[in-house]
Amino acid sequence: MSESDRTRAIDIVRGHPTEEELAALIAVISDSYVREAADAVAEEPRVSAWQRTQRPMRTPLRRDIPWGRFAG
Repeated sequence: MSESDRTRAIDIVRGHPTEEELAALIAVISDSYVREAADAVAEEPRVSAWQRTQRPMRTPLRRDIPWGRFAG
């Protein structure tokens, strides 16, 4: 389902707005929603597929520590 196929609901909890007031409210909210959706796009990282798939290499084993971590 695309974004344009979804419907939005506005619940009026107080007062009795006129049709003109509701139309103004819908226009302002729609404009704000479009602007927010346009600004909310995440930028793609600028790394290659090769860099994304590579795991960091493990540091070499320390040979100065004896096996079992004790020298007795």
